Amino acid sequence: MAKSRSTPIHLIVMLLVTYFLCTVGKSNALACPLPPELATKLHVDQVAVDSASSDYGNIVHSKPAAVLYPSSIEDIQRLVRSSYNCPIPFGISVRGNGHSVNGQDMARDGVVVDMKSLRENKHGIKIRVYKNHLFADVGGEQLWIDVLHTTAAQGLSPVSWTDFLYLSVGGTLSNAGISGQTFLHGPQISNVYELDVITGNGELVTCSKRNNSDLFDSVLGGLGQFGIITRARIALRSAPAKVRWSRAFYSNFSDFIRDQERIARGGQRDVANYLEGSLVLDNGTPTEWITSFFPPALLPRIMSLVKKHGIIYCLELTKYYFVDDIESEIDQDLQQVFKDFAHVPGFIDAKFVSHQDFLTRVPNVENESLTHPWQNLFIPKSRISDFNLGVLREIVLKRNITTGPVLFYPLNRHKWDAKSSAVIPDEDIFYTTSFLHTSGIDNWQVYDDQNKAVVRFCEEAGIKIVKYLADYTTIEEWIKHFGSKWTTFRERKAQYDPKNILSPGQKIFNGI
Repeated sequence: MAKSRSTPIHLIVMLLVTYFLCTVGKSNALACPLPPELATKLHVDQVAVDSASSDYGNIVHSKPAAVLYPSSIEDIQRLVRSSYNCPIPFGISVRGNGHSVNGQDMARDGVVVDMKSLRENKHGIKIRVYKNHLFADVGGEQLWIDVLHTTAAQGLSPVSWTDFLYLSVGGTLSNAGISGQTFLHGPQISNVYELDVITGNGELVTCSKRNNSDLFDSVLGGLGQFGIITRARIALRSAPAKVRWSRAFYSNFSDFIRDQERIARGGQRDVANYLEGSLVLDNGTPTEWITSFFPPALLPRIMSLVKKHGIIYCLELTKYYFVDDIESEIDQDLQQVFKDFAHVPGFIDAKFVSHQDFLTRVPNVENESLTHPWQNLFIPKSRISDFNLGVLREIVLKRNITTGPVLFYPLNRHKWDAKSSAVIPDEDIFYTTSFLHTSGIDNWQVYDDQNKAVVRFCEEAGIKIVKYLADYTTIEEWIKHFGSKWTTFRERKAQYDPKNILSPGQKIFNGI
């Protein structure tokens, strides 16, 4: 009598996952063999699928067929090769820390690669600091908060940041990565020396400005369309000893942008290492960032100013100090900086904080009962006054629903690499504005309606805005978005991801 033999569990899992991937939504697909090494790392259970079906925005929900929890770079390569060799390839998206806001890191009926498992695994790239060469090799799965702590331990720091540091390195480099340092150093994608990238056929390629430069330029700001970033070589500099963090209020928009642009253009050399601006709207109560920064005695005066003008504008800047300067001398420096500025007299304050305290000023707060219908725009400088009147005053102020932060500050075009995939306005100076709405799970639509009204006004007024972290859904919209870059973008997609496997959540090449 023949001896019965049980089927190894990893083969059962492999067969189930193979069947699921190749039949869900693809009735004509043939079986796609998956490597046995992925058997225990591909999860099709409800918990895994649900975890990859939403993001920080909590508005778009899209279920993948499976989630990959890789323990090595090779696992990701195996998955991409499996899709590439499948008669009907399945889409693959990468989830760094789940902070997209419009489903960009999702993969309906495909596979989401959850990079958190690689971040926590000993086989990941991790963070390696090369102090003598002033750069760090950082895994694409790593978070910027961990890059900060690791580099600071050696007295170093990346030169360009985002406001919120609980984002993955691969995620921000796939978009641009902007904050108050961008006017001076450019976005994060302008401060990268080298990348390791898994392309759409599963090949791991090292690229830089000298080697495989087309791939390097494509991936930076490329929305995940050309490859998965597994390592980035990040530029470093000495970390400052302390930071003077200053804010001043303006009631006049023209004065506000003139002083911002004086700093951005370098007319006030050595004044600031960080420059941002924001709006305070007349909606009844002071926002948290006001109450946490300004002394309580000043708050009634601030709110009275807001009530009088409807909107007041806040200029925010920092100055880095690399030695332990005497604070009285720093105070004199502060007065010198603002003496020629047109801010409202008496409405200025400053404090001294450590570099790490400043960079970690935005806390990591998660709440699944909230939604984040954000809107991020780039606006040409030549139409910024029209934007102020038509959008900020006629739409945002009059609707009076905006309670989250509204950022507003200038950037220099020449600090951006024109060869990258990132799209920006065609003017020497342009502004970024961010409407960072937070709403309940059932009332996000009113904010989305306002976002659409802003875009509609700009289109009708001929203001050539560019969406940052764009959420278009049709190929026609994307072609318009990329403009003169579209032909190159499409050709490089055909070269590096010819089967349109990568980053389907962006909805660029899904229907092609």
